[in-house]
Parts: sequence; structure tokens; C-alpha cells
Amino acid sequence: MSKHTTTSAAPVVFEPEFMAMLKDLFEEKVVFNRVMGLKITDVTPGMVRGRLAMKPDLVGHYLHNRVHGGVVSACLDSLGGLACMAAMGARHMDEDPAQRVHRFTKLGTIDLRVDYLRPCVGEHFDMRAEVLRLGSRVASTRMEFLGADGKLLCTGAGAYIVS
Repeated sequence: MSKHTTTSAAPVVFEPEFMAMLKDLFEEKVVFNRVMGLKITDVTPGMVRGRLAMKPDLVGHYLHNRVHGGVVSACLDSLGGLACMAAMGARHMDEDPAQRVHRFTKLGTIDLRVDYLRPCVGEHFDMRAEVLRLGSRVASTRMEFLGADGKLLCTGAGAYIVS
């Protein structure tokens, strides 16, 4: 074998126990996520996805049935945090699932920016978030809020304390 041969690491696959704990934490224990109806649809170390079904409690502009801007901001912030959780979980696969989930107790938003590009009107909305950099203390993320047709409605960028 040549000394220049490279091997690629196997992709990280989260255990069902870790995924169940993460889903319970995100959808149930974070009460505001539960109130909004925010759901996880996919979690990988590189990208997380979520969905929000429209309901009357989320309306910000009653004449146009638009989602309130604060709901959009909260959803993007939550998805950015979830992306950090996934990246942290992948970084510490040597720990058991409960230990990895416990690491999230120190996670908090430092900075959040949201750009509202189009009115958020629809039956449901999809979101995705990724970590751009996971440092030892701070993580930087990028998020998107999409209409049911996949059209980009809002973007976000966040910084999170992770230690």
C-alpha cells in the first residue's frame, strides 16, 4: 500500500436511542417548540430539517394569514440549535447517547440574524440548518425557512455557545 493512500471515515449514523432522546428534547421538552408545533423531519451531522404546520395561533397578519415574524425567528433559532446538537453529537460518538444529550444543557444562542425575503403564507413550512463551524466554545450556523413549494422565504444566521 502506498503511503499516500487515504481512507475516508465512515459516515456518522446516530443510534435510535440518541435520535429518540433528541426528538423528545426538541419537540416536547422545549415547550415553545411544542406550542408552535415544530417537528424534526431529518437529522444528520451535516444538516437538520424541520417542519411547521400553519395554524391560527401562528398568524402575525390577520388579513393575509401570514406567519408572525417572531415565529419564523424562533423556528430558525431552534433549528440552528438543533444543528449544533447534531454536530456536537457526531463529534462525541465515543460517549453514550445520554452523555451526548447532556452536553446540550450548555447550548445557548449568542447572536441571531433573520432576513425576511418573502411573505410566509402557506399550509406548512420546511426548514433546514447547518453548522458552518463548530469550535470548542462557539458554533456558527446558517438556516433557511421555505414554503411548501420549496421557495426560499427567509434566511438566518446564528452563533451559539456550545460549552
